[in-house]
Amino acid sequence: MRQQERLAGADFLRATACLLVLAHHLTLRLDMRRIPDELGPTAHILRFGNFGVAIFFVLSGFLLAHPFWRALDAGSAMPNLRHYTIRRAARIAPGFWFAATIGFALSLTLLALPLTPELTLRYVSGLLFMSQWHWRTLFPVEADGPLWSIAFEVTSYVLLPICFFLLFRLSLLRRRPLLARFAWLCVIGAVLLAHVLILTFFPLDDIGRGWQYGLQGGAKEWMPRYNPIGFFAVFALGALAAGVEVMLPAKRSSWFDAAAALAIAVAGYRLVISPGGSDAGYGWLEIPYGFPVFPLAVATALVSLSHSQRLGRLLDNAPVRYIAKISFGIYIWQEIILILIQRLDPGSFGFSSENVVTGWLQSCGLAAALILLVASLSYFLLEKPAIDFGNRLTSRQPNRATPFKV
Repeated sequence: MRQQERLAGADFLRATACLLVLAHHLTLRLDMRRIPDELGPTAHILRFGNFGVAIFFVLSGFLLAHPFWRALDAGSAMPNLRHYTIRRAARIAPGFWFAATIGFALSLTLLALPLTPELTLRYVSGLLFMSQWHWRTLFPVEADGPLWSIAFEVTSYVLLPICFFLLFRLSLLRRRPLLARFAWLCVIGAVLLAHVLILTFFPLDDIGRGWQYGLQGGAKEWMPRYNPIGFFAVFALGALAAGVEVMLPAKRSSWFDAAAALAIAVAGYRLVISPGGSDAGYGWLEIPYGFPVFPLAVATALVSLSHSQRLGRLLDNAPVRYIAKISFGIYIWQEIILILIQRLDPGSFGFSSENVVTGWLQSCGLAAALILLVASLSYFLLEKPAIDFGNRLTSRQPNRATPFKV
């Protein structure tokens, strides 16, 4: 990625997102009944690290929408959708397919699950990025639960150019930035209406519903509130933020530093007040992860950091940039490594320790080191070669659809 294409703050938010999700999965392995009372509030807050998923969706919408807004504002044709597809596939598919396959194999071996048609259907639907449409297939493999969100994000990848196609068809919106952003607000409104219709017309019964029935029971607990259309509303807020960002003058200002700091504080506050409510942090219209306050705060932070004088570059320091670089690997491999640790050492994460917190922290340190190692190997041996190959396939054409690595 060329330096001029880097948006300040994006790496910080990407790293924050993956570390929040990791904190969530680590905290799920903490025996909350045995920890000291004074640590209880902190542990409950860490359990809401799943809000990092919302950051990923806002960030992806923000980065991927930039070329579409620039082309629309310039009165040009839409970015090349073939190149858009190649770059998205190159970034997501190889790592996801490999992790899903390893997770499927571990489900049959380490977890000793029988090879049933339903287990196979979940795996195949995941490979085809179609697992998001039914609770039975929502979790593609038993040994890697976090993979559920990848198919949801792929749906947003598909819906983004479709929605922009509608805007590009309206000649009235070309070279009229404010009118075009209002049109995108109408798109978000239509998406929210579709989400409400899904909640209304596709309710699920209570048979086998709940996390006590395993991942599929948890999927039935989530759906229909967890659905790809509702998550596209979060993604579309990021796209709207991109539309705002490209309208702003290139000159940086300390006012944006202040705005970014305030937005990050609001996002943090929304996460901190989540304990006491549902584990998914359902917000307005029962969309997960504090919608719309949390994703709007993240979107505001993205816009502000990209125009800040100091804060964006300060937050995007070298360690943060590296975590951001390997963040996809951290996300797709963390659960596999955590399950391996638990199966190979049943007393890990404090379950056999007199001091549960000390034992948990020791296991967390080992898990974090292994996850960073595997994520690094995944990036340099699998993901980066695929990204480079996709870039070579599309580099000769102007008006590239995705000049940012997402």
